[in-house]
Amino acid sequence: MRFNHVAISVADLERSIEFYCTHFGMEKMIEPFPFEGQWYADIMGLDDPQGRMTMIGKNGMALELFEFHNPDQGEQDANRPVSKRGITHFGIEVDDIDEAYARMLAAGVRFHCPVLTFGTTTKAFYARDPDGNVFELVESLQGA
Repeated sequence: MRFNHVAISVADLERSIEFYCTHFGMEKMIEPFPFEGQWYADIMGLDDPQGRMTMIGKNGMALELFEFHNPDQGEQDANRPVSKRGITHFGIEVDDIDEAYARMLAAGVRFHCPVLTFGTTTKAFYARDPDGNVFELVESLQGA
């Protein structure tokens, strides 16, 4: 068994593509395309889903981004606590977390905290994408 992807429902597909490609170096794996029809209704468990989607990724990590036009998604709580049930965040390992933090801070990314060091093994922080979805950046200090 291997991990395949994480899917995120977003308000603005282009904005999210730009965010993840800029900050994580991801690239489009599939050009954005419209979705609708019975197959999507069946797999998603939704009545008449419609929208656009794409897949972006890097180094074996893939994000499937969905922009729904139907059903209306309303507003997401951009401050949803990570203690709520469901997927709370996804993690990405980087080689230089301090550089990533400085670059994202300059770009206005919203953080839960600055870079924290856990013992002698790990540095990490939580931050939010433009829709309020939480991601964690991690740097392993093993062998450093």
